[in-house]
Amino acid sequence: QVQLVESGGGLVQAGGSLRLSCAASGLTFRSYAMHWFRQAPGKEREFAAAISWSGGRTRYADSVKGRFTISRDNAKNTVTLQMKSLKPEDTAVYYCAADSVLRTVASGTEYWGQGTQVTVSS
Repeated sequence: QVQLVESGGGLVQAGGSLRLSCAASGLTFRSYAMHWFRQAPGKEREFAAAISWSGGRTRYADSVKGRFTISRDNAKNTVTLQMKSLKPEDTAVYYCAADSVLRTVASGTEYWGQGTQVTVSS
């Protein structure tokens, strides 16, 4: 049974930083591209960041480029999203996701975590 468990969400002031982590189990982690998507209230789930199975390739949404950094540790089966210079518009539930290919759309992505809330106050 595949499990993706996010942690690290919370409340932060605008301009602050947060570090999200996702612990994966039940899958051959190093074989999967890992992703972070986010969903704000009343909006569709959107792509934030992704990293290839080896960590050699990353992709970012334009809205987070330069502020968010995705990384992975294949020895620990974890993926991390370091977020800095946070803005109120970054407020959302952040989801960890795994797929055999690197995706930038939520539809069709194979495995999902339950999500962690990030709230950025102005």
